[in-house]
Amino acid sequence: MYEIVFKRKVRSAVARLPENAHERVSCAIDSLAENPRPTGCRRLRDREDWRIRVGNYRVIYGIDDDRQIVEILKVAHRRDIYR
Repeated sequence: MYEIVFKRKVRSAVARLPENAHERVSCAIDSLAENPRPTGCRRLRDREDWRIRVGNYRVIYGIDDDRQIVEILKVAHRRDIYR
């Protein structure tokens, strides 16, 4: 099992999501503890980070396999995530 760690601003960003998106995104983030590289995840270009899609939202995260930590770096709508 990996430990899920949030950057400070990410936790509040998840809390501000619409209710239906909040549930789906929270569930997807929780599942990263068991499998940090689920089907459909992608490694970002020019970065060591990963991305999963949850409907119209994206979760950007980093994986530290040595310490078994998944750090959630950013959660946002797909039109805003890469800005």
